[in-house]
Amino acid sequence: MVHFRREKYIPRGGPDGGDGGRGGDVIIRVSPKLNTLYQFHHKQKFIAEDGKKGAKSNRTGRSADDLVINVPPGTVIKSVEGGQIIADLVEDGQEILICKGGRGGRGNARFANSRDQAPRLAERGEPGQELMINLELKLIADIGIIGVPNAGKSTLLAALTNAKPKIADYPFTTLEPNLGVASVDHETVLVLADIPGLIEGAHLGSGLGFEFLRHIQRTRVLIHLLDGLAENTILDYAQINSELSLFDPDLGKKPQIVAVNKMDLDDVKNRWKVIEREFKKKGIATIAISAATKENLNILLYKSAELLKSAPALSNTPGLPLYHPKTDPRKYEINRVSKGWQVNGESIERAAAMTFWDNYESIRRFQRIMENLGIDEDLRKAGVKEGDLVMIGDYELEWKE
Repeated sequence: MVHFRREKYIPRGGPDGGDGGRGGDVIIRVSPKLNTLYQFHHKQKFIAEDGKKGAKSNRTGRSADDLVINVPPGTVIKSVEGGQIIADLVEDGQEILICKGGRGGRGNARFANSRDQAPRLAERGEPGQELMINLELKLIADIGIIGVPNAGKSTLLAALTNAKPKIADYPFTTLEPNLGVASVDHETVLVLADIPGLIEGAHLGSGLGFEFLRHIQRTRVLIHLLDGLAENTILDYAQINSELSLFDPDLGKKPQIVAVNKMDLDDVKNRWKVIEREFKKKGIATIAISAATKENLNILLYKSAELLKSAPALSNTPGLPLYHPKTDPRKYEINRVSKGWQVNGESIERAAAMTFWDNYESIRRFQRIMENLGIDEDLRKAGVKEGDLVMIGDYELEWKE
């Protein structure tokens, strides 16, 4: 404020304009009462208040209150420009100052000096910071239920917990993850998430794609639910695990419990021994369950709780990303070697390591991954010929057109 002291008998009171108040900061804080980002569909621009103006008698204006924006646990903040992760908010009450308010402008009393004892000068307040951000929610759950579409994940969640997800007999019934709470005993309570069905190419964004793959990053243990009516349950198992690892290598390392669903159906009962034997050959233990009749669900829940006790905790530092890939996993190199051709690449080597080479459909799927990544085309351009050896990771493959 520009003001001069004017009082009776004090003809030259001098400048006494006070400073302006500080503008409010914008703070993003985790609130355990929230579980979605739905409120941001209606309001996307947030402005903290300005500080109040200075007053006479050297009175400083009141500083504005900070603007606190509440978000659910699991919110990741990314800058729109550049896309880098600013913060990963997981814990209740955790917060980050996202934009700092500007300081108040100085009143004319601040500018008085020996040469100018009556300045008519004051400052406007300092502009506050502005930032465009994206908010992304990764649900936090102890256990994630994964599988192909229509494997019965929503039915299982409803049977294990009090959740009421939408359930129907067509793919992609679940269009957003559902959370439920299950009580194992008086001391153990689990939070479970039903993750929408994953399909081949999900890591590239196909189907529901990475729109929901990111939620699995927040879980510590996975229940891999298989459809007992599927033509090839072991291929479904391999496909989902491959999609997880192609999206994020750490997802493929999470502890899993494999459960075969729909044991209430005679067709599945008749196939169960064959399915169990196939998985046992691969060193994979399975549990036969029925989400519809709740058969063996107590065993499934107990085993999940036991596995959770030994599962590694989610490593997360406040304000730092939980997951931040340093390189593009889809990149690859093709080199001519004495034996044939060497293909090096994070994604394709993981896919090769996860392929069941004694299964034709699994091999065909690996070929489609090579096509999707562009490796087939680049090998042809490099000069690969019928019968050449192509080395990928620990595997030597024969090229056939």
